[in-house]
Amino acid sequence: QVQLVESGGGLVQTGDSLRLSCAASGRTFSVAGWFRQAPGKEREFVAGIAWSGTATNYTESVKGRFTISRDNAKNTVYLQMNSLKPEDTAVYYCAARRSLSVVISRPPATYSYWGQGTQVTVSS
Repeated sequence: QVQLVESGGGLVQTGDSLRLSCAASGRTFSVAGWFRQAPGKEREFVAGIAWSGTATNYTESVKGRFTISRDNAKNTVYLQMNSLKPEDTAVYYCAARRSLSVVISRPPATYSYWGQGTQVTVSS
């Protein structure tokens, strides 16, 4: 099992920054991702990172503004979010999967482990 605990959400203004953290415990995983879900919308992929190597992947709307990173020693994945916009408002979830593949997949169903979510609200 992998347990994930997110932190770092909050209420900010347009243009501000936030850093989300996802602390993992239990067994190691091969890929971690950040997803978000706004009210009335489906959960969507935001960014993903392989636990080894340098591979990352971002959804188009956050490229150049968000950066996903990891600290293997701390078993923690981060999402640095800069230049936040009101449309970034959502509950953000950390997810992980254990598999032989390190391909950073986007469908939520490909991830087995999920955190409880943290709210990010960006006011205009």
